[in-house]
Amino acid sequence: MKITPDYTVIYNDDDIVVLNKRSGLLIARDRYDEDAARLDELAEKEFGRLYAVHRIDKDTSGCVIYAKNSDAHKNLSLQFEERKVQKTYHCLVYGHPLWEKKTVDLKLLPDGDARHRTIVNSKWGKACTTEFTLLGICGPYAWLQACPKTGRTHQIRAHLDAIGMSIVCDPLYGGNQKPVRLSEVKRNWRGDEDTERPLLSRLALHAYKLEITHPSSGEKMTFTAPYPKDLEATRKQFKNIFGVDPLKNSSENK
Repeated sequence: MKITPDYTVIYNDDDIVVLNKRSGLLIARDRYDEDAARLDELAEKEFGRLYAVHRIDKDTSGCVIYAKNSDAHKNLSLQFEERKVQKTYHCLVYGHPLWEKKTVDLKLLPDGDARHRTIVNSKWGKACTTEFTLLGICGPYAWLQACPKTGRTHQIRAHLDAIGMSIVCDPLYGGNQKPVRLSEVKRNWRGDEDTERPLLSRLALHAYKLEITHPSSGEKMTFTAPYPKDLEATRKQFKNIFGVDPLKNSSENK
């Protein structure tokens, strides 16, 4: 059995490195699980000292950028703080949205309950905005594009929860860890249910694209993280069965 690599390199120079990480890796130290595997520690063996400038959830796969020196760290951190970085996520959710586009503008409070979830709180929460686009419906599922305009913890997951939707295999917000199986969506499937391997059995959220200004050159740069094997296998199967391709329907490809 092939082992999924912890990360692949999207871009690297003297100031920044952009990685495509697997699901299940922290990108920096976490106060709740100090012993968990971390992308920065693994990547520093290859690239030397790295500085985190943003975060994505441990169970989210996809695009992560690190600074390689203090000047780049300061520049990039300011870009994220001033909301000058464009972030695009793709996710697979349960259900059928009744909209093509939807902007969710609800205040969120991190660590809002006993499970340390981020929750909607109009009084104490911080301003948050996420723009969602429907990329296509595939049987009981739908592909969504999410563009968070702010960077709160679990923002996409919490905003989806607030509008009655949940990402596939999200036990924290959806409460449903049922994996995606080909036998459940393909007619006349003839495999063995006892030995069938799921197409997807982890949080179906992927940090697909980042757009930044290079900290030294000032050049506008766009980095895209290809889908990991499990999400790509799901995309291909759903494309064959339902004729829907989230990569083709994503806004940057229109």
